[in-house]
This record gives sequence, structure tokens and C-alpha cells, in this order.
Amino acid sequence: MKIRSRRREDKARIEIIPLIDIMFFLLACFMLVSLSMIQVRSVKVNLPTASTAAPEQKSDFHTISVDKDGTLYLDQQATDRQQLLAELLQLYQADTNVRVFINGDREAQLGPVIDVLDRVRSVGISKVAFQIHKDSPSTLPP
Repeated sequence: MKIRSRRREDKARIEIIPLIDIMFFLLACFMLVSLSMIQVRSVKVNLPTASTAAPEQKSDFHTISVDKDGTLYLDQQATDRQQLLAELLQLYQADTNVRVFINGDREAQLGPVIDVLDRVRSVGISKVAFQIHKDSPSTLPP
């Protein structure tokens, strides 16, 4: 006579909850790593806003910043007007399709910003843009 156990045999099964936990952990890790890969090439200035601003996704550009005191920065390195012209000439000679973004602090005077634009164009660089922030709909004038 064979005595049978009343307990059924356990079958192998896949637990879903630990898999979901692992996927959320990997997602969070990938997000943190991707955020740390963002390159900041400009000095922090209080940028003006515009309602028609569009984000730029390409990263093959150089940034010239003008702070509210009129100090110039090329890719976060402080520079003067003569040195800026020489560095822009080197960039243009290395790549004739070089792109330049100009950051001007909201409180900066217009003169130094226009001087930077004039120096960029005098070297021969034609791909120039001003960096601004998109204005929120609540701050638009009526």
C-alpha cells in the first residue's frame, strides 16, 4: 500500500513583483546617469525670455556669455575682448561650420552683447544665435 501525501507538489513559478522592482531600479539608475551626462558649457546668467523660443538639441556649439557686469566668458572660461577674437579665429580655422550661442544676462547692457556679436561675425562665423528661455504663458503681456 502506497501512502500518498495530501500536499500537492510545488511547481516552479515566476514571481513578477521582484522583477518589477528591479526594472524600476534600473530605470532610476539610467535616468540619473543620463542627467549627469549633460554638458554645461555656459556661465549661469539670468537669461531673457521670449514666447517663441525653441529648444536646441545639438551639442556641437560654443557659448559666449556676457554677465551683468560685462565680463566675457567663452565656454565658461573668462576672457577679454582681444583674446575672444583670437580664440574665435582659432575655432573658425579649425571648423568653418562652427556654431556660436551668445548668452546675455537680462540685466547686461546691450553694448557688450552687440560687441560680441560683431566680433563673432568679423571672424566669419555665420551660425550665431542668442540663447533665451521660453516664456511661460502666464507672463505674456495682454
